[in-house]
Amino acid sequence: EPISERTGGNLTIINMTVNIVSLLKASFPGNLHLVLVLRPTSFFHRTVTDIGFRFSQEDFMLKMPVVMLSSVTDLLRYINENQLTSEFGGTLDYCHSDWIVLRTAIESFAVTVKDIAQMLQGFGTELAETELPDEGKAIERLLESQTDKYRKLKDAIRSVSKEGRHLLSSLETSEKEDDSQWDVKLDWETVQRLLAQLRDMESAFDGFFEKHHLKLHQYLQLLRYEHSFQELCLEHLMAQERELSVSVDTLAQTEQALKRLDSLESNAQEVVARAQIIILHGHQLSASHHYAMALIMQRCNELRHYCDTLNAALKTKHSRLLHTHQLLLCLGQAQTWCDNGAYLLANQLVEKSQSKEGAQAALKDIEKLLEGMPSLLSSGPDILAIEYEAVLTPQLISTFTGYYIKIQCPASMIQNRQTSLRKLADKHIRPIQLVAPRPENPPRSKSPLFSPKHGTIEVIHDYQESRSCVAYSLEGEDSPDLLKRHVMRELIETERIYVEELLSVLLGYRAEMDNPALSGLLPPILRSKRDILFGNMPEIYNFHSRVFLQDLEGCLEAPEGVGACFLERKESFQMYECYCQNKPRSEALWRQFSDCAFFQECQKKLEHKLGLDSYLLKPVQRLTKYQLLLKELLKYSTDCEGTSELQGALTAMLDLLKSVNDSMHQIAITGYEGDICELGRVLMQGSFSVWISHKKGPTRMKELARFKPMQRHLFLYERALLLCKRREEHGDGCDKTPSYSFKHYLKMTAVGITENVKGDVKKFEIWYSGREEVYVVQAPTLEVKTAWLNELRRILTNQQKILSTKAHLLASFVALNCCFSENMRYGQKL
Repeated sequence: EPISERTGGNLTIINMTVNIVSLLKASFPGNLHLVLVLRPTSFFHRTVTDIGFRFSQEDFMLKMPVVMLSSVTDLLRYINENQLTSEFGGTLDYCHSDWIVLRTAIESFAVTVKDIAQMLQGFGTELAETELPDEGKAIERLLESQTDKYRKLKDAIRSVSKEGRHLLSSLETSEKEDDSQWDVKLDWETVQRLLAQLRDMESAFDGFFEKHHLKLHQYLQLLRYEHSFQELCLEHLMAQERELSVSVDTLAQTEQALKRLDSLESNAQEVVARAQIIILHGHQLSASHHYAMALIMQRCNELRHYCDTLNAALKTKHSRLLHTHQLLLCLGQAQTWCDNGAYLLANQLVEKSQSKEGAQAALKDIEKLLEGMPSLLSSGPDILAIEYEAVLTPQLISTFTGYYIKIQCPASMIQNRQTSLRKLADKHIRPIQLVAPRPENPPRSKSPLFSPKHGTIEVIHDYQESRSCVAYSLEGEDSPDLLKRHVMRELIETERIYVEELLSVLLGYRAEMDNPALSGLLPPILRSKRDILFGNMPEIYNFHSRVFLQDLEGCLEAPEGVGACFLERKESFQMYECYCQNKPRSEALWRQFSDCAFFQECQKKLEHKLGLDSYLLKPVQRLTKYQLLLKELLKYSTDCEGTSELQGALTAMLDLLKSVNDSMHQIAITGYEGDICELGRVLMQGSFSVWISHKKGPTRMKELARFKPMQRHLFLYERALLLCKRREEHGDGCDKTPSYSFKHYLKMTAVGITENVKGDVKKFEIWYSGREEVYVVQAPTLEVKTAWLNELRRILTNQQKILSTKAHLLASFVALNCCFSENMRYGQKL
């Protein structure tokens, strides 16, 4: 009314109304269907309003009906009174200021939730893009900083959630007071939806930060582990060990070297103890599924290798020095004894020795001296050289030779004096010549023992053989349990050496192919054929280093469990079949590039005496070694716990060797057009004499005319039998390899056998397709025939069982189908 009293007031009201309605139309989520306009009560104002609407109709552009109402009573005809407030004659309890406060709170909450989402997204981007430092302290500070930000964000999320729950509680209170308030229900759903979004964001954010925090923590653990690994100084200790010389010539030098070695061993024990702790820590990290588990296990293996190498080197040098010390000590004792003997001989009086009593007294003195003669003088030079073979350097040989010449002369004189005095004790002879004491510096000369002309190597070899025989006979007196432990210890020690040799090949040759410093020495074609040269050696190394070696070490105190250990890993040993099948290709590649400078450089770095080809043969040699050691264990395990498992393990390894051998022959088959893998696993193979006969006329006459048998190499698979012709071996010398030309294919489902053929116990028949084709096979021995018949019988029996099972299942299916049909017909009748 105040506006209407001014000039143009009604026109202003009309324009405002038009603008408001247009704004509502643009802002409402639905469409406006009707506009109700309540006109002023005075006649003048009502007339002006009608005229204004009429003139503004083109600007209105609402395209919807507009109803002009004269009073509030007319409004009630269009809108229910419970939808109108009291000022319009309705009963709706509505406070616009409360509605404004509520809407403001809801929209503020929605904006806050959006801000929280942007903050979480920004923090996540910051975490993903942050570069990780290389220092532990910096990582710790980064962890602290990010954790602090995370906690602040969590506090903000909790605060907003609390605000949303409070707002939701207020809406629920309002809704309980009046269920007809549709707007309250919509607002409640809006707040509920925002709270659900906030919970989802919080859950996703917690999961993301937990993974990020774990990875960052594991990165810190890895840095600390690498730092501990670098601080260990094993390389420095190994350098000190290499610098420690065991080439000593005198007793004083030997004792000094032993003191230095003891000091080095003391330091090494501390370092090795720390290394064991680091290895244990590495295993703990791996057990907790650290993301760098492969690198940590590599470090653990390197540490173990370094520790074992250092301990073995120190032990070898300690043993060598002790042996040298013992030799020099014995030589010194022998020299002292000879000096005492020479002094005794020089001080024996001739007058006293002329009588029988004097000769007996002198002989008694000589015999007393001989009782204390060192064992060194009672042994021959060859035996002494063999006993101390491991420590005899050229300098020690010279020292030993000089000493031996010095002490042999007095020893001979003492023995000669003893012989003379014994004669004098029986009867008188001419006086004994006095002997001067041993000269101080007799001329040195080389002993014939160390001359190449005297065959030292052969003598040592013979002695080693005799010594091994003695050791074996002594061991034979031990209990079976002790002998089993000896064999078990040998199995574990050789397994460790085998693993180390595989690792040296993989790191020293295979990994070096990626070394840029050696790329100029490596032919490009060889780099792409790395998998052919080394085969699946990495797979074999991983199995033995991570699984099988630990299994064997667990059986050290319980050798009876080693059989079960082999049987448990039986399937894993099949990887050797793949390695052996690849061996001919590997050998051919090696022969082509064996003179390559790359291999020579790698061998020089590794200080290997043998070439790479010798180490590529190690897996094959190791496979044959297992069955020998299992035989030894079985020999000492009669009627003991685990004997059956040992026998099973031995059988499994022998079967594996046979399977490997069979597969090596299989890869030489030529001319077979199908996929040989579809025939199943090769079970047996061997050469036989074969006669073939057919029922059909021309072919039958042709085959019957062949009185001389054909030489065929038979391959028995799970699903077929192949007959091949062995071709001449091609190649030169040791490179000769056989090949087998494919001739016939017999499907095992159509094969039958006749076990005995009249006239020869080594013959048997294999007939095909109801005797359409008959193959008379002559085995080289009766044992071979029996083995082949057993295997053929087993295959045919299994096929019969499978066919019976299929027939039974088919009959069951037919019966079930008939029953189902009867039920369907009965159901249709019902």
